[in-house]
Amino acid sequence: MKGSRPEPSGFKPAPKAVVGRVSLYLRQLEVYQRQGWATVSSSQLGGPLSIKNAQVRKDLAFFGQFGHPGVGYRVDDLSAAIRHILGIDHDWPLALVGLGNLGRALLKYRGFRSRGFHIVALFDNDPTKIGGRHDGLVVEPMEAFGAVVTSGKIRLAMLAVPADSAQRVADQVVAAGIRGILNFAPVPITVPPQVNLVGVDLSIPLENLAYKVQRTEDEDSCAGAIERGASATDRVR
Repeated sequence: MKGSRPEPSGFKPAPKAVVGRVSLYLRQLEVYQRQGWATVSSSQLGGPLSIKNAQVRKDLAFFGQFGHPGVGYRVDDLSAAIRHILGIDHDWPLALVGLGNLGRALLKYRGFRSRGFHIVALFDNDPTKIGGRHDGLVVEPMEAFGAVVTSGKIRLAMLAVPADSAQRVADQVVAAGIRGILNFAPVPITVPPQVNLVGVDLSIPLENLAYKVQRTEDEDSCAGAIERGASATDRVR
């Protein structure tokens, strides 16, 4: 891309935190694109995200040189470069395993499609669900997984299965050639080094939020007790 130096071949993988922030930069750039911005500075890119401009520059420099002296970053160019870095400048077919409540909710979520991720195959081991149709797709048995993902050149799978079957299902999809797994089962699973795994336990963000709220309430309660104690001391005096 003109004005940028792409990540060189064999370059060490970016830390998870950097990739996460780069995804946030892309979303902010898309906001600026809708608003008609042509260029953006590191402070303008990081400010709405509460990320310091030095961190923005450091994160982007991990992948190449995208800025222009006296100009900053060209919004369209940087957006396209980040989409290429993240691998979402082309479509990704997805296999979804598990058509319970969560699986059906994931199937209905349109945010995947807007980012280039398309669920093209559905699987379950429940005889009452196999053969059913959802969004024009037929639910296939797990026995057909290998043939379907091979013919569809599918490399990514989402697992929305019960915790007690997550590892077994993961072993099946890995054996079929899946290279990336998004695991929604609330249990850790293990995969070979060549397979990329991301776990999504929906209760963890709520636990983090509960901790922060509890901590804030405890601090407020402590501060209130101190103030009441101080007032009582003043009255005694």
